[in-house]
Amino acid sequence: MPDLENPPMGRLDAFDVGPKKLTVQTEFLMRPAWRIETKVYLAGALKKVYTEDLSATPEAELQRKINEYHQARIDEIVAGLQKLAH
Repeated sequence: MPDLENPPMGRLDAFDVGPKKLTVQTEFLMRPAWRIETKVYLAGALKKVYTEDLSATPEAELQRKINEYHQARIDEIVAGLQKLAH
């Protein structure tokens, strides 16, 4: 995969979950192939890593794909926390 002149932006969100901070960070990585990694931290400790291959994604759609993937991971986490609360 070629390097991009203007790579897409990653995403970073943080939430208070009780006394702890939950951080969701999504990064676009170009090597060895285009992919995104979403890392979930709770109180600074890495809890989970999600990876998605984007090598077949057209360059013009990368930012939209990153945004959708990041939001889907947040929605998944929120749904899990809501289940725990009930």
